[in-house]
Amino acid sequence: MAHVTPEKILQTGLAFWASKTLLSAVEMELFTELARGRQRFEALRGRLGLHPRAARDFLDTLTALGFLKRTDDVYENTAETDLFLDKQKPSYVGGILEMANVRLYPMWGHLTEALRTGLPQNELKHGGPGLFEALYADPARLRGFLQSMTGLSHGANLTIANKFPWRDYKTFVDVGTAQGDLAVQIAKANPHLRGIGYDLPEVAPTFEDYTQATGTTSQLVFTPGNFLEGALPWADVVLMGHILHDWDLATKRALIAKAYDALPVGGALVVYEAIIDDARATNAFGLMMSLNMLVETTGGFDYTGADCCAWMRDAGFKTTRVEPLVGPDSMVIGLK
Repeated sequence: MAHVTPEKILQTGLAFWASKTLLSAVEMELFTELARGRQRFEALRGRLGLHPRAARDFLDTLTALGFLKRTDDVYENTAETDLFLDKQKPSYVGGILEMANVRLYPMWGHLTEALRTGLPQNELKHGGPGLFEALYADPARLRGFLQSMTGLSHGANLTIANKFPWRDYKTFVDVGTAQGDLAVQIAKANPHLRGIGYDLPEVAPTFEDYTQATGTTSQLVFTPGNFLEGALPWADVVLMGHILHDWDLATKRALIAKAYDALPVGGALVVYEAIIDDARATNAFGLMMSLNMLVETTGGFDYTGADCCAWMRDAGFKTTRVEPLVGPDSMVIGLK
């Protein structure tokens, strides 16, 4: 019999220790502080307001986890934390971690209840508004959420902008565009394209600020609308990033049908998110994202590439394929 140990069980069961340590560091803007320059322990402790009892263990834990470097009594960022967790850099991805810290971390504490009841554990649990209603009613929270979506999606957005055969098309619409990073990256990589960012009217200021900052205003325009209610804008390519998993099966099918109607013959629908592998055995992030939809929504769930291809074919798409992007993300492409 092979030698077995409980190491993986224990590390996974206690993985929230490492997660919360990192999330607290992001919350306190530790990495942004150290992006200004390496600092001695006492100076850093004072600037962060850390209690003497906690400070050294906290900073050394981050060092042991690989998020900080220490030489004697001096701490500094790693190359990764300096690039991706400094709020002053455009490469900052901490927005999604900020949301995880404030929102997802406490809600996941009720996962067992969600598993046994099938009910969300967010504001809906106590009779409040759902995730999107609450976000869109608060401009500051909405802007933070939209920026966090950029952090979650940026790598996949860059890959789509360079991997999809854009030379065959002239126009696109990014449905549920959020801050607009997918549209921006496509525009920057393909100067011949013209695109639409499509989302609720409240998103417009954030989208327009981002396109202006990235120099893509000549290629991109914001069009307000509700993709659950009206028809989608016409374009050669319709994109839906991190959209379908928010909704139940009937809504997923309805959105795919709307995309089909908005496309010309030869047009393409591109759906992307953490697509679960067809065997449902290896993409742990995609499977856990589906659990996150259980916690956050009334009917949302993630799905396999085969599932999405079948829904596309049922809507009328003549050919479909699945292509990997980066990390756990893949895109499903349907051609009309």
